[in-house]
Amino acid sequence: GGDGSLSGADVFRREWPELLTELVHRGEIEPRLAEAHPHLQIVGLVGSIDNDMFGTDMTIGADTALHRIVNAIDAIASTADSHHRTFVIEVMGRHCGYLALMSGLATGANWVLIPECPPDAEDWQLHLCDRLQASWKAGRRHGIVVVAEGACDAEGRPLTSADVKTAIESRIGGDTRVTILGHVQRGGAPSAFDRNLATALGYTAVQHLLSHPPESEPQLVGLLENRVVTSPLMACVEKTRAVGAALESRDFARALSLRGPSFAEAWGHMSTLLRASPPDAKGKGRRRRLAILHHGGPAPGMNTAVRAAVRLAISSGFEVLGIHNGFDGLREGHVEDMDWMSVHGWVGRGGAELGTSRNPVEDRHLGEIAQRLGELEIEGLLLIGGWEGYWGARSVHAASHRHPEFEIPIACLPATIDNNLPGTEYSVGADTALNGIVGCVDRIKQSAVATRRCFIVEVMGGDCGYLAWASGLATGAERVYIPEEGISLEALREDVEQLGSDFRSGKRLGLVVRAERAESIYTTDFISRLFEKEGGDDFDVRQSVLGHLQEGGEPSPYDRIQATRLVAHAVSFLEEQTAREAHVAAAVGVLRGRVAFTPLERLSDLVDSDKQRPREQPWLSSRSVSAAMSSRPGGQ
Repeated sequence: GGDGSLSGADVFRREWPELLTELVHRGEIEPRLAEAHPHLQIVGLVGSIDNDMFGTDMTIGADTALHRIVNAIDAIASTADSHHRTFVIEVMGRHCGYLALMSGLATGANWVLIPECPPDAEDWQLHLCDRLQASWKAGRRHGIVVVAEGACDAEGRPLTSADVKTAIESRIGGDTRVTILGHVQRGGAPSAFDRNLATALGYTAVQHLLSHPPESEPQLVGLLENRVVTSPLMACVEKTRAVGAALESRDFARALSLRGPSFAEAWGHMSTLLRASPPDAKGKGRRRRLAILHHGGPAPGMNTAVRAAVRLAISSGFEVLGIHNGFDGLREGHVEDMDWMSVHGWVGRGGAELGTSRNPVEDRHLGEIAQRLGELEIEGLLLIGGWEGYWGARSVHAASHRHPEFEIPIACLPATIDNNLPGTEYSVGADTALNGIVGCVDRIKQSAVATRRCFIVEVMGGDCGYLAWASGLATGAERVYIPEEGISLEALREDVEQLGSDFRSGKRLGLVVRAERAESIYTTDFISRLFEKEGGDDFDVRQSVLGHLQEGGEPSPYDRIQATRLVAHAVSFLEEQTAREAHVAAAVGVLRGRVAFTPLERLSDLVDSDKQRPREQPWLSSRSVSAAMSSRPGGQ
């Protein structure tokens, strides 16, 4: 629960001995029972869509609520665009603007109102209407204003969705509609992220209860820096309530700082991205030229990243060139000038509008690439892509001693559904692919309700088992086969025997998830045939190879937000590097929840020599959670 529920649990814990004494005195329990249980042990998990609790970077339910909001705004934006309307969307968040802020960032809203950052203009209505009119003059056909239910002005007076509607209609007219999303934000099937977060936190909570004495201090189990940790429960509650106290006293700067650096960072990015036109260019003189390209397999979120990169780079004083079809397109001169509105509408668009290429960058092509960079006077390069892109950028950087044109700063941003790149624990596109897999498997499971059936589902991932592991955990798979562990005949024999035993005991559905390169001999078809033969009359078997649907679809809120966050750091990196004489080429990524840069020359030290995956993959440390949730004997 939230801070109220967790605080109540702590009160119950402190009053426990007194309550036991009272029950014994009234004769409702025997003294020996009270003596056997002198303490009540408390471990708390935060369930709150508002994501407003200290001790965890994400609360259970927040990601799912964000999915509901973003899907709704995407749908509303379509009808708003066709009718040239402005929509005011009210979302939950009485004391926290997380949902409003992140949904506004993920959908390209024109304006966002949250409790922590009230409009600083004295006449906020005029400021809002000026922004909407500027947006329409720039070519935008609709307006979206997102309002948190706890939004207020600088004096602490509530700002409701009705207030916003009235302000727009009274000052600039036009058709303005209000949509209050309400409790739809709390419902529906949980997202893949929330399923795995809740499972990991629940597992850790039980382990803590088993390993600590009953009289130990109550703990909160949360996710900090992408790791499951425990923190003193009541200290987290007190810090959470400090934000509410700051808001009540109208100390908005303190409230914003207490939300943490990532919250304030997101607010800053959104303030730039929602502009109708770029701010005045920084500095004077010639604007530097930055090129943006994709290279590697397509990944949802690539368009989101390009949109953010174009607008943030222009705001930083760059001229921006879009390169079509990766390094191949650069060699062939497929280049276009990118301006502020050329990326309008890209924030939630699937696919890759600039195109991409999976061809390796060969040494014989480096001269042509260098010549083109020189002709275009490119002074910085942002590559958004996967394995082939990283190694292509590394080849370009390594050849700078032969080609002076390569003496430019390069930033590589991870975008691949495989989540297999060094220097980062997360790649743009992986969350969308994971939710796509989970949605398909949910439907597959429902199709088997009237039969006794085992499904073998094959997912992508290349040499990395992340998608298989994460989707297996999120869908309750009995067994997951990944390249990091391989598949043995003995394991297959144990699995089919366990499945047969389970089905004979009344089980009606079995689920096995196999990564596409888990093993070259024991293919999905082989496993399906083996299980079908050995299952006999106990169960039948169907296989499903999900294929390229995993690379498509509109990017998830998580992918949109993280793409924007990484791009912002990459553009700042390139801005700093272009001002220096010695230039660095690096990959931007997320390590332990923080944005970090890894020099490209170090990449080969971080990967398996014969596999396309990092040597260290933090998600592998969570296999104990998967094992505990498995139906196999001993949790293996």
